[in-house]
This record gives sequence, structure tokens and C-alpha cells, in this order.
Amino acid sequence: MQEMTWERARDALAGLPLPSALLDLDALEANTDRILEMLDGTDKTLRVATKSLRCRDVLRRIAERGGERVRGLMAYSAVEAAWLVEHGATDVFVAYPTGRPHDARLLAEANAGEAEAGIVVDCAAHLDLLDAAARDAGTVIPVVVEIDVSWRPFGGHIGVLRSPLRSVEAVVDLARDAEQRGNLRFLGVMGYEAHIAGLQDDNPFSPLLNAPKRWLRRAARGPVATLRARLAEALDAAGLGGRLFNGGGTGSVAWTAAEAAVTEVTAGSGFVAPALFDYFAHLRDQPLRPALSFAVQVARIPQPGWVTVHGGGWVASGEAGPDKLPVPWLPQGLTLRSMEGAGEVQTPLRVPHGVQLAVGDPVLFRHAKAGELCEHVNELHLLRGGEVVDVVPTYRGEGRCFLG
Repeated sequence: MQEMTWERARDALAGLPLPSALLDLDALEANTDRILEMLDGTDKTLRVATKSLRCRDVLRRIAERGGERVRGLMAYSAVEAAWLVEHGATDVFVAYPTGRPHDARLLAEANAGEAEAGIVVDCAAHLDLLDAAARDAGTVIPVVVEIDVSWRPFGGHIGVLRSPLRSVEAVVDLARDAEQRGNLRFLGVMGYEAHIAGLQDDNPFSPLLNAPKRWLRRAARGPVATLRARLAEALDAAGLGGRLFNGGGTGSVAWTAAEAAVTEVTAGSGFVAPALFDYFAHLRDQPLRPALSFAVQVARIPQPGWVTVHGGGWVASGEAGPDKLPVPWLPQGLTLRSMEGAGEVQTPLRVPHGVQLAVGDPVLFRHAKAGELCEHVNELHLLRGGEVVDVVPTYRGEGRCFLG
């Protein structure tokens, strides 16, 4: 497999309009193999998080590469899940609840055929809505009960604000409630350790926090594993066994897969390795390969040692900070100007000694997060060995925005 270079990217982009998005298939396949290796020695399967990819062709390629080890999709919204079922998906659940009748109706209809289209729930109001929609449609909606696995030492809270269900008893009670309703089926549980999987502990923008973050990642594992084990035992005792138990993210695949309670692990961003994945210490020795990038053109040379590119300001969501900015990638050594950052219509870049760029040349950026890049482009240019071998639509290119 050839590593991507600026010269290969420049040649591949010749004649293409800019901005354009590029997906290196060699890197995608290498990352897929690397993530699947993290499951070696376990009986766990991998569920692919669609929000990190947002391209049906890429989802297909990962599933084909992984074979039986890749089973199912984790969708963002009911609209997306129903659309994926329309296009052949047979195993999908939505990772976030809904309170809207329209969404519930779509899920009910998506379960009318052979497909299983479930959704996460964490309160009786979710069940009421889904049960009514499924009853009207004459179908059964599978539900996944989410437990909050955030760490709460000494009364504090370390983690994201997701489910209000924090005890084993509360989850079992809601699972029983779902199972007893005529048009719902208890599919399983999700316990996502976001405060471990998503915590970058080798971040160059906040180096003094890296050591405490590494300690936190280690210290938080015990409580998560204990809670998930207790929940699995309680569900079995309540006659609610035989269910899926979902956990993990790319930042914690290997550790989560080792838990006996977990049946499947989710990953998404790691397949394309956005810039934030440069900031995990445990991936330093065997890093994932950058697979997804976007190219913009050099529009100006305002003074020696600088170029200004047209666009570039595709900033990632989450807590604002320099690590959410797109990273200039190729040619290597380009850096943002701190006073301007990455702009919507223009971005100045300092050019290192020895690098020559002319007006019209492409500059490649890596987005900080994975799937959000696809909200800006209609298609991905697929590269193999530095040559464009195919062009495929993103969700946006198929006329679907991420929120539906």
C-alpha cells in the first residue's frame, strides 16, 4: 500500500474542481483491518457508527472487508435508519432517542419487512410514543435501553450527559416495561463509555492535561466494567437474557471488547482517522492512517513564505478550541496563522522552507472529526495508489442531510 503524498494527491486532483473530498481506499482498508484486530481473541462483533462516515458506499466497503465480524449499523436518527432500511440495511438501531411522532412512525414502518430497525430509549415517554406508532402500523419496534456509565466519584460527574438511567434496577425496570408492551420488543442495552472512548490524552494543544487524562482513562475503566457486568447479570436473572449489549467507540475498542458482558463494540471515526485521532496515546505505536481529507486551492500568495487558500474553515462540533480546526496536511509542514485560523472563504497558511506552492495548487486538510466533512461535499473521490478509481455520493449527495 502506498502512503499518500502531496505529489500523488496533486496529480489525482488535476482537472477536478476544488474543494473536493478524497478517500484513500488503501488507508481505509488498513484501518478496518487494524480495528478488527482489536477484537481478536474475543467473540465480539463490530457495529459501524454511520454518523462518522455518512456515505453508503463506504459503509458497504467496511462490511465487505470485515465479513461476519462486522454486523449491523448504528444510526444517528430515525429518518436515517428508515432510509438505510429502504436501501437494504437489515440490522440497524438509532443511538439517540426521539420524542417525535414522525420519527416513531418511520421506525414502525421500517420494521414491516425483514429488517430490524431499533432505537435507544431511556424513559417511559419514549416507550409510549413508539408503542403507539407500532400499534398503528401493525409492527413491533425493537428498543435498546441506555444506561449512563459516566463516572461519578465523590458526587461529581465525569462524562457526557446522556441517559438519566444510572442504576441497574432502573434499566431492568424499563426493559421489563418495554417487553410487556404489545408492540415493542426489548432488543438489548447500550452502555457507551464516552468519557473513555472520546478522551484525547495526547493533545498538543493542552499538554499539561494529558497526564491527568491518562490517569482518568485508567481510573474510570473499573467502574464502567463493574456496572456493565452487574447489569448483564441482572438482565439474565430477570429473564431478559439473549440480548445485545453494546459498548465502546474507536478510542476504547480493545478494552471494551475484552469485557464478558459486552456482545458488540461500536466504531466509526477510526475507519477514516480524522485529525482528533492523532491525540490518543494508546494509538501512538500503531497509528491509524489518515484516509479522508479535503482539498482546496491556493488562491493568493500574499507575501513570501505564505499562501492563502480559498476556503478551509470547516470547523468540527464540540467544545470550541484549536483541536476542532481542520489540520493542514499536505504538503507537510503548513501551519495556520493564529490570528486568523481557518476561514470560511480564505485561510492563510505559513509555508515551510523547501515547499513550493503556486496559485491553483491544491492543499489538503484533515477534518478534526470524521463524518462532519461529508456534510460539506456531495461526493467522495476514491483513490487507490494515488489515482482516482471511483466517485461516490455522500448522504448529502444523495439529497439527505444528516438530521434527516
